[in-house]
Amino acid sequence: MRRQARRMIAAVLLAQLAPAHAQPSPPEAAPALFDAEGYRTARYRSPVPADPAPARAIALGEALALTPGTDALFIDVMPVETGVRDPASGAWRLGETHLTIPGAQWHPETGRAPVDPVLWQALEAAIRADRASAPVRPVILFCRIDCWMSWNAARRLAQRGFGQVFWLAEGTDGWHAAGRPLEAAVPVAVPAPHDLQQEN
Repeated sequence: MRRQARRMIAAVLLAQLAPAHAQPSPPEAAPALFDAEGYRTARYRSPVPADPAPARAIALGEALALTPGTDALFIDVMPVETGVRDPASGAWRLGETHLTIPGAQWHPETGRAPVDPVLWQALEAAIRADRASAPVRPVILFCRIDCWMSWNAARRLAQRGFGQVFWLAEGTDGWHAAGRPLEAAVPVAVPAPHDLQQEN
């Protein structure tokens, strides 16, 4: 009995002296996918089951019946995969071609959360300029299928008071799969605000 008790005490002491790395580490917490306002902040390319309210989803068939730039303002928010934007001139240097819906405006990076305020202000300004001549023309936001960026952008616009804002879930993938052509996109140049240019 004594021998057994000694063995048990020795085992306990050895366990206490074991190196710290032998202890299992707690699992790392997964990064949050949404911010406090409900915008997607990570893993943007994944299925989008959520409603973009107060924006509205538009069916692919309804979007195909519209002429971009005439019946509706189509806005592509696909990010620049490889390339950079000159902050002073606002011009983008692209590392690869991005194909979009003919007649659409490409406002890269405006579907991120948090969003770059300079790029977002340029997007809002483009919509206001379009609404000056066509106050009720719909705005249709898109990127690719299973992409949260256009969902973010449509929802953010509608929450900021813009009416007639729609989200095309299928994006360029659905448009092309329906037999419609795509064309090489040119991103909208967004120069730095005048006050920032004066500081530099």
